[in-house]
Amino acid sequence: MSVTILDESNFEQEILQADKTCLVDFFATWCGPCKMMAPVIDEIASENPDVKVAKLDVDEADEIAEQYGVMSIPTLIVFKNGEAVKTFVGVQSKEDILAALK
Repeated sequence: MSVTILDESNFEQEILQADKTCLVDFFATWCGPCKMMAPVIDEIASENPDVKVAKLDVDEADEIAEQYGVMSIPTLIVFKNGEAVKTFVGVQSKEDILAALK
Protein backbone atom coordinates (compact mmCIF):
# COMPACT_ATOMS: atom_id res chain seq x y z
CA MET A 1 0.00 0.00 0.00
CA SER A 2 1.13 3.50 -0.62
CA VAL A 3 1.01 6.42 1.79
CA THR A 4 -2.16 8.52 1.55
CA ILE A 5 -1.63 12.28 1.40
CA LEU A 6 -4.06 14.10 3.67
CA ASP A 7 -5.39 17.64 3.74
CA GLU A 8 -8.36 19.38 5.30
CA SER A 9 -10.67 18.19 2.50
CA ASN A 10 -10.09 14.44 2.93
CA PHE A 11 -8.99 13.93 6.56
CA GLU A 12 -12.43 13.01 7.90
CA GLN A 13 -13.22 10.56 5.10
CA GLU A 14 -9.78 8.94 4.96
CA ILE A 15 -9.05 8.69 8.71
CA LEU A 16 -12.07 9.33 10.92
CA GLN A 17 -14.40 7.19 8.77
CA ALA A 18 -11.81 4.50 7.96
CA ASP A 19 -12.72 0.89 8.69
CA LYS A 20 -9.19 -0.05 9.72
CA THR A 21 -6.37 1.18 11.93
CA CYS A 22 -4.71 4.34 10.63
CA LEU A 23 -1.28 5.83 11.25
CA VAL A 24 -1.01 9.54 10.51
CA ASP A 25 2.39 11.21 10.20
CA PHE A 26 2.09 14.92 11.00
CA PHE A 27 5.14 16.44 9.29
CA ALA A 28 6.55 19.45 7.43
CA THR A 29 8.70 19.48 4.33
CA TRP A 30 11.40 21.57 6.06
CA CYS A 31 11.64 19.30 9.14
CA GLY A 32 14.87 17.27 9.40
CA PRO A 33 13.60 14.64 11.86
CA CYS A 34 10.48 14.25 9.66
CA LYS A 35 12.75 13.40 6.74
CA MET A 36 14.49 10.80 8.92
CA MET A 37 11.12 9.18 9.68
CA ALA A 38 9.92 9.15 6.05
CA PRO A 39 11.60 5.83 5.04
CA VAL A 40 10.24 4.14 8.19
CA ILE A 41 6.72 5.40 7.43
CA ASP A 42 7.05 4.13 3.84
CA GLU A 43 8.23 0.70 5.06
CA ILE A 44 5.31 0.41 7.48
CA ALA A 45 2.91 1.31 4.65
CA SER A 46 4.34 -1.28 2.26
CA GLU A 47 4.64 -4.07 4.84
CA ASN A 48 1.24 -3.65 6.56
CA PRO A 49 -1.64 -3.67 4.06
CA ASP A 50 -4.14 -3.93 6.91
CA VAL A 51 -3.11 -0.45 8.18
CA LYS A 52 -3.86 2.82 6.39
CA VAL A 53 -0.73 4.98 6.52
CA ALA A 54 -1.09 8.68 5.79
CA LYS A 55 0.87 11.92 5.95
CA LEU A 56 -0.46 15.36 6.84
CA ASP A 57 1.64 18.48 6.18
CA VAL A 58 1.09 20.69 9.24
CA ASP A 59 1.84 23.82 7.22
CA GLU A 60 -0.98 22.94 4.81
CA ALA A 61 -3.51 21.69 7.38
CA ASP A 62 -2.72 23.59 10.56
CA GLU A 63 -6.30 23.42 11.87
CA ILE A 64 -6.22 19.61 11.98
CA ALA A 65 -2.78 19.64 13.61
CA GLU A 66 -4.08 22.07 16.23
CA GLN A 67 -7.20 19.96 16.80
CA TYR A 68 -4.99 17.00 17.76
CA GLY A 69 -2.58 19.04 19.86
CA VAL A 70 0.40 18.68 17.53
CA MET A 71 3.01 21.05 18.93
CA SER A 72 6.18 19.36 17.68
CA ILE A 73 6.93 17.39 14.56
CA PRO A 74 7.20 14.68 13.61
CA THR A 75 4.10 13.55 15.51
CA LEU A 76 2.58 10.17 14.72
CA ILE A 77 -0.98 9.43 15.79
CA VAL A 78 -2.65 6.02 15.66
CA PHE A 79 -6.39 6.15 14.98
CA LYS A 80 -8.80 3.28 15.61
CA ASN A 81 -12.49 3.64 14.83
CA GLY A 82 -12.03 7.37 14.25
CA GLU A 83 -10.42 7.95 17.66
CA ALA A 84 -6.82 8.93 18.36
CA VAL A 85 -5.54 6.12 20.60
CA LYS A 86 -1.75 6.63 20.68
CA THR A 87 0.52 9.58 20.00
CA PHE A 88 4.27 9.57 19.39
CA VAL A 89 6.31 12.78 19.30
CA GLY A 90 9.75 12.86 17.69
CA VAL A 91 11.71 10.19 15.90
CA GLN A 92 10.49 6.69 16.82
CA SER A 93 11.66 3.16 16.20
CA LYS A 94 9.76 1.09 13.68
CA GLU A 95 9.20 -1.55 16.37
CA ASP A 96 7.49 0.90 18.75
CA ILE A 97 5.21 2.15 15.99
CA LEU A 98 4.29 -1.37 14.89
CA ALA A 99 3.51 -2.36 18.49
CA ALA A 100 1.04 0.53 18.74
CA LEU A 101 -0.70 -0.59 15.55
CA LYS A 102 -1.60 -4.02 16.96
